[in-house]
Amino acid sequence: MTLADRIADHITKWHLDGEDIGLTPDTPLLELNIIDSAAIFDLVQFLSDEARVDVPIDAIVPDNFQTIGTIVALVEKLKS
Repeated sequence: MTLADRIADHITKWHLDGEDIGLTPDTPLLELNIIDSAAIFDLVQFLSDEARVDVPIDAIVPDNFQTIGTIVALVEKLKS
């Protein structure tokens, strides 16, 4: 399972009450109110646990959490 798949599963389970709406890497998470600012902090903890990255406070901005694709890009940047 890819990181994008694991993120989608996490969002579905914890922020959509298990309702599978077919999240894709390009689904606009913030624009569709799928996640909010509290959910971003939950995702930061999830990334710490699952992807083994520490997201610095200055990277916790909406632009990095717009889509699953932007979240994966953030992780890749932090790991490089």
